[in-house]
Amino acid sequence: MASTFSGKLYRALNPVFAREPMSGRGAELYGGRFNPKGVPALYLSTSVLTALREANQVGDLQPTTLVCYRAEIETVFDASDLAALEAAGFEETALADPAWRDQMRTTGEARTQRFARELIAKGFSGLRVRSFAKGSGPDDMNLVLWRWGTKAPSRLELIDDEDRLS
Repeated sequence: MASTFSGKLYRALNPVFAREPMSGRGAELYGGRFNPKGVPALYLSTSVLTALREANQVGDLQPTTLVCYRAEIETVFDASDLAALEAAGFEETALADPAWRDQMRTTGEARTQRFARELIAKGFSGLRVRSFAKGSGPDDMNLVLWRWGTKAPSRLELIDDEDRLS
């Protein structure tokens, strides 16, 4: 059920959070599709274009800081594995439910956030899931991390050789 991700990941940040590209603070403050408020998370993409789509889902392109990471992440739940998703008690269509924000406002926690909380409790470091941003296709993938650091099993390294963000 758990897989490993190894490779580069991309994130398009709101410039407000650009000086803290490893924090997950924005998601922690506001909650996201796959993290309830109070739970830090990094929403990363496997391609630059997907990262830009994810960060600019409303209206025109807004100021964005694009960053890249090297990742070696163990214990990733792969939501594209439909058998594993079904065994976890979740359906593929529920992942894409556009009403997650409404659910969060009315019940305090969206169904996808509850699913993420259950995965975190089972020891998963992250979730590999397709992008649902406008213009994305079935091969546009994201990795949502709840656990990351500088060492295994959830090693994430910001690529900033010229210290541009320090």
